Amino acid sequence: MAVGEARPGYELWRPNREKSESQTTRFLVVLLLVVSAALMLIITLGGWNVLVGGSTYGIIALVMTGVYVLLAVMTWRWSRGALSLTIALSVLFGILCAVGADSWFARDKAYFTDPNLPADLLGLLVLILIPVQVALLIVSAIAFNQEWHVEEERAIGSGKAGGDGDNVEPGSLAGAS
Repeated sequence: MAVGEARPGYELWRPNREKSESQTTRFLVVLLLVVSAALMLIITLGGWNVLVGGSTYGIIALVMTGVYVLLAVMTWRWSRGALSLTIALSVLFGILCAVGADSWFARDKAYFTDPNLPADLLGLLVLILIPVQVALLIVSAIAFNQEWHVEEERAIGSGKAGGDGDNVEPGSLAGAS
């Protein structure tokens, strides 16, 4: 029998995905990923003409924004593997934001090129991105510990939809053959 397939007469059931805590946590992770991607996109496009590395860093920032959107889609589809990458990237971006935020506020001197958006606004958005990344780190770690990947076999029709009264407690050996 292949992995991810149930025996005849049985279906795979993921009990931890049905819990309201798991669904709320998944929603929060996706929301924080989308908010992070939106902030990164605004900062990148708003400061495109003053990026130190030219358009190369802008393209890298756009790719990373796309990665965040992809992680949001994967998390929405219950991919537990996307959570570990989300944790790692949120730590990385939180550090980069903490290091780079001051540079936006230091652009008020003479001979600096003005970005597309006001530099103070871009600096504020970078500062806002720091607690968003910390929140994303915490919520993703909580979601990772909720065991979204656990699968159990149950007789077809023994779930909530077809409840015929012979439900078996998760983790028990009752009904095992």
